[in-house]
Amino acid sequence: MKNKLSFCSINILSDAIAEVIVNKDVEISLEMVEEYEAFLAENFTQAFGLLINKINYYHFSFEAKLSINSHANLKAIAVVDYNEKSKLITEDIAKIRKIDGWNLCAFSGLDLGWQQGLNWLKKELSATSE
Repeated sequence: MKNKLSFCSINILSDAIAEVIVNKDVEISLEMVEEYEAFLAENFTQAFGLLINKINYYHFSFEAKLSINSHANLKAIAVVDYNEKSKLITEDIAKIRKIDGWNLCAFSGLDLGWQQGLNWLKKELSATSE
């Protein structure tokens, strides 16, 4: 099921996994994060994972970096990067949010990363439900 927010599409892949595709050349603001977090809270009441498909270039405001993906039920984040610049942004946010203990793993979209990320999420989510 595909859902459109003001700055991204969220595809519900299963009852516990959503794929997020941010629109091209967006700067994600704190208000956008609030819209996104409200959508996740409404659609996922149990443990879930996110597959962040970074096929488009975008970046974050500093405030957005500090608050994105802080949902209590979020158990795993798979990020699919397609170039070095995108990978560096992912690493920067992971570093800033290190204290939050995110269960995050990055994959290369050039090496079947989407499927690898999905498989990793399924494995991580099955481990948390045991």
